[in-house]
Amino acid sequence: MEQWYTLYTKPNAEYQVAEALRQRGIQTYLPEIETGRQDKRRRQQPFFPCYLFVKVDLKAIGLSAVQWTPGLRRLVAFGEQPVPLPEAVINLIRQQLGELEAGGGWPAHPFKPGDTVGITAGPFRNMLAIFEGPTQPGRRVQVLLAILGHLSRVQLDPADLTKVTAPVTAPRPERPRRSRGRGRPIGRSPS
Repeated sequence: MEQWYTLYTKPNAEYQVAEALRQRGIQTYLPEIETGRQDKRRRQQPFFPCYLFVKVDLKAIGLSAVQWTPGLRRLVAFGEQPVPLPEAVINLIRQQLGELEAGGGWPAHPFKPGDTVGITAGPFRNMLAIFEGPTQPGRRVQVLLAILGHLSRVQLDPADLTKVTAPVTAPRPERPRRSRGRGRPIGRSPS
């Protein structure tokens, strides 16, 4: 019986793997989303980088017919058994991508790298961060957040951010010098 399985590919090899499997007569589904770039060119990108789906009967054709495809790392499995996906999951992905495309694609964000932003939702709510830039192609954005005296990269949904005018700085604790380097102590001057 044919079932859907998830494949994990090498980076940027999704199209290569999908085409190789199609040539062997195996049904594939590579969820794509249209993206707009700054220069107004539109192009399709995989919605799940490094992942695609195949509908196949592994008992009939054998695991090796899929497993040894160039560009493929592995079938997603628990232990040694590939995990089948319900047809409803694939239909839900298709439906959600259709709604996203009908709504005009990914929403744009008004932030530029270096902007100070406030976080409005999630575990970091009411904290300030520095906007670093979008991540590709998940459409989440990276911000630098001052946590425990250090700036840490955090990925957030741009809808959870708002622009703020206050600057964000990471506090630096001042420590007294204890040596001149190579373990030589600093001599005390007579008082």
